Order: sequence, then structure tokens, then C-alpha cells
Amino acid sequence: MTLQDAETIDLATPTGPMRSYIFRPQAPGRYPGIVLYSEIFQVTGPIRRTAAMLAGHGFVVLVPEIYHEYEPAGTVLAYDQAGADRGNALKTTKPLDAYDTDARAALDFLKSYAPCTGALGVMGICIGGHLAFRAAMNSGIRAVACFYATDIHKRSLGAGMNDNTLDRIPELKAEALMIYGRQDPHVPAEGRAKIYAALAAAGANFTWHEFNGAHAFMRDEGYRYDPELALQCYRLALDLFRRKLGDGDQPDALTHPTESKH
Repeated sequence: MTLQDAETIDLATPTGPMRSYIFRPQAPGRYPGIVLYSEIFQVTGPIRRTAAMLAGHGFVVLVPEIYHEYEPAGTVLAYDQAGADRGNALKTTKPLDAYDTDARAALDFLKSYAPCTGALGVMGICIGGHLAFRAAMNSGIRAVACFYATDIHKRSLGAGMNDNTLDRIPELKAEALMIYGRQDPHVPAEGRAKIYAALAAAGANFTWHEFNGAHAFMRDEGYRYDPELALQCYRLALDLFRRKLGDGDQPDALTHPTESKH
């Protein structure tokens, strides 16, 4: 599908306006929605291209700036040491509950957005994978795709570096797609094992994939990019969202309402 020009919107949150970007098909109609969370560098070229790819497959995609309280609207951090240092500093400066209220603002907007059907999924990369995982604990989220989600195993997201994401896994009702690289030092084998065990213990509905890839193997800039793996992983995500955000893979109560008896 061809796309509309990306739209810019400032969403109201308890911590101030959150600059966000909307990518959607040009063809008229209503489409399922996906909130896409970026890496620590905010809405970079690779993140915009990921959003456009999703939208081109028939989704309305909302991409919020995750550090809107601390950086001027439109700020993009560079893929260099200074950018990484700034992004990592902000990651543990922002309070955990501010990430959560941001998620609710994004999801509430997308659910009521006229071109969206109201069927919602979330997706994220790096810190965005962690943010997507937490966002998926909101009611009504059908699917979540997390690409090398960081800090879940260390409980180190947000100010104080003591998040409760592992403890909240029983709240996860969405089907989850978890993807990691075996050569990713940010989520080592013992960390991946801890996350897997917590999901299994909670009886979560999830699939788990580990690939021979480094951190950021899906980012189409830099030496760690693996185009073949990225294509495989995007296909897994698209398959999940098409299945879960349509009407064909929902509980009976959603697709076959109880008929009134006379």
C-alpha cells in the first residue's frame, strides 16, 4: 500500500505534550492500530522506515517520542557515543509511571482515531521492546512484538532502576512475540532465560525466537545490521498482527456474542 505523508500530533500526557507521528495507508478505510516504540535514540530514520513498512502492510502506526519531557519536540539522538550516553541517561531519569501514562495516552488516542478500527497491538525495539511489553499489559491489547527488549531481566527501567515488569507478567493478556539475538551483550543468556521462565510460569501466550545476531541487528544503519534476519523477524511480527488484529483469532465472546433467548 502507498502511504499518506506522516502526520505529526502532540498528545496530552500528565508530564506534558508528547510529540508523536502517524503513518497510515493512503487508501480510504479503517485499519488496525500499532503503537511503535523506538530505541533510546527516539524517532530516527530507521524507526521511521519501520513504521512506514508496517503501515504499508495495512496498519495505522503511532510512534511517540519516549523522552518528550526532557528533549525539545522533534529531537533525534545520533547513533554515536554521545547519543547513546544521552539516551541511556534519560532511560533511568524518567520515572517508571511516566512511561506507563505515556502508553495509556498513545493507546487511548489510537483507539479513538477515526482511521483506526480500534483493534490494537504494540511493538518496540531495544528499550522500546520493554516499553511495548509494559504497554501490552493494558486491557484490550491483542498482540505485542518485542525486539531484543532490554532491562526486563535486570529490573532497571526508569528512575530508581527497580521496575516491576517481571512481577506484572501475569497481567499480560496479549499474545507476545519475543525476539532476541544470541550475541547481544545487553540481554545475555541468563537474562533471556529469566524472562522466558517468568513468561512460562505465568502461562503467558507467547512465542520465543533467538537468532545469531548482535544487538540492533534489525536497524538498517550500522555494521550490526543483518538484512536477512530483519526480514524474517518483520515477517513474524506482521503475521502476528494480521492474525490477532483481525477478527479471525479472537475469543468466542468477541466474535460470537451470546444470542438473546426468547
